[in-house]
Amino acid sequence: MKNPNKNYDSLKLNPSHFLMIWFGITILTGATLLNLPFASVDGNSIGFIDALFTSASAVCVTGLIVVNTATQWTLFGKIVILILIQIGGLGIMTMATLIAFLLGRRITLKDRLLIREELNATTLQGIVLLTKRVLLMTIGIEAVGALFLSFTFTKELGMIKGIWFSIFHAVSAFCNAGFDITGNSLVDYSGDVIVNITVMMLIVLGGIGFYVVMEVLRERRFRYFSLHTKLVLIITFILIVSGALLVLIMEYNNPETLGVLNIKDKIMASFFQSITPRTAGFNTIDTAGLGYSTSLLMIIFMFVGGSPGSTAGGIKTTTTGIILISTYRLIMGYEDVEILQKRIDAKTTIRALSVATISLLLVSVVTIILSITEINSGFTFHDILFEVTSAFGTVGLSRGLTPNLSNLGRVLITFTMFIGRIGPLTIAFAIAQGQDKNKGNYRYPIGKILVG
Repeated sequence: MKNPNKNYDSLKLNPSHFLMIWFGITILTGATLLNLPFASVDGNSIGFIDALFTSASAVCVTGLIVVNTATQWTLFGKIVILILIQIGGLGIMTMATLIAFLLGRRITLKDRLLIREELNATTLQGIVLLTKRVLLMTIGIEAVGALFLSFTFTKELGMIKGIWFSIFHAVSAFCNAGFDITGNSLVDYSGDVIVNITVMMLIVLGGIGFYVVMEVLRERRFRYFSLHTKLVLIITFILIVSGALLVLIMEYNNPETLGVLNIKDKIMASFFQSITPRTAGFNTIDTAGLGYSTSLLMIIFMFVGGSPGSTAGGIKTTTTGIILISTYRLIMGYEDVEILQKRIDAKTTIRALSVATISLLLVSVVTIILSITEINSGFTFHDILFEVTSAFGTVGLSRGLTPNLSNLGRVLITFTMFIGRIGPLTIAFAIAQGQDKNKGNYRYPIGKILVG
């Protein structure tokens, strides 16, 4: 007799593959559209490699660019990029679910499994309702962000163009994409309080995760939050404040960055520069002008990234928190890993270590390869490491290397952006599924190995 659960079981093990395929298809579709002659201002095809790079950067909400977004693309090209950013930020299946809602189509079990994978949810229960709330919350936050940005952009650019700029940058900021159509990121607005605070808030809200935002709005009091939400908020706060303080100290007198600003703008730019490496990609000061110590700090922040279930990349704040706390507990001689009066199981710790290790290996390998392929680019190893980490963390900050990459270099960075957007999440679920799948009927005796 045919097993009715056979198809379900096989599907349950492979949602990650479906997501990778659909992300790949979306990137190729975007590249095809951007490669059309009327997508470029000069009326000529940009070339498939550059179109592919731009499409991957948009879908992976990275923001690295090989051409200036403001001057290269027509309105059609910019709209394509904006749509790709929104799809990449929300996720392929979330957008597909929106279309299904509009068409009145039923959400199947296959769809629910893919949505769970994409939103980093732990259960299928209420997954469709969660998706609806994610969509409504995204539209609401981006609309409010666009409204505040319009106070500056409409005054400067006129009503129609100002609203267009406001919508584009609100979506780009919330999705942590970092694409801009000003031509110089937000450097010209380093002293504009409304633009800075609005963009920073959009980046943070997009980076802490949909689940965290909804739980904060629902519970409102810190003591009622789940352990996940508490950990995300605590680590995010620590990273933002410590990062801003370190940037202010290290760049205070640097004439290429904070040195030319007044004290108010120095503080605001420091906070902005602390928030934006968490996968956003905007900048209000010259990234290439940062000192090596500050640049190294940015590399660390880019590698950490945002939080699970968000529009951000990186290994995630919770992964970093679990690794650091586990290390501390081990050094202090504790047997269990405990966080805020909760015990973390060994599986979670192993997953965190695995994601961080694989991510570190990826960044290291791509950096080594680019150090060979881009040897004649005139950029240092530090610049290359910065670029690769930015691509993996889907950040979009660069020290000027991106437009000077060789074709092979652009393909490698495209691959790194894709893995950065898909990889850590996919790896985490693959490990979780594999641990249950590969349990044997017996266990080998413990072997002792010296460590350290």
